Amino acid sequence: MKIAIATEEGRVAGHFGHCRSYTIFEVENSKIVNKYEVESPEHQPGLLPRFLSEKGANYVVSGGMGPMAMDLFRKLNIEPLIGASGEVDMVAEDLINGELELGDSQCDHDSEDHVHGHHHDN
Repeated sequence: MKIAIATEEGRVAGHFGHCRSYTIFEVENSKIVNKYEVESPEHQPGLLPRFLSEKGANYVVSGGMGPMAMDLFRKLNIEPLIGASGEVDMVAEDLINGELELGDSQCDHDSEDHVHGHHHDN
């Protein structure tokens, strides 16, 4: 399993499309076996889901994401988890252990493409 976490200075970024990088965690038998950071490509509609799919991500974790982006990730068999916050290492561990708490989307802008207040229980 691979977890891609939108990252800003070691913490979960508020919006998946505007982060500087993604921290990728490779997980085997509920243990992190590899961790690396990749620079985020330029923000363009549809680019990030393909980019993270090529990296083999099964989950994408961020503070916020619009429903159209969530649909694009799901079509590529990547489960979007939004409303996350905190240090990326702890968030990855919580997800692996089934303890990740997600709140409201932290999107920093409003548009017709964004629905706020999404909650995902794991």
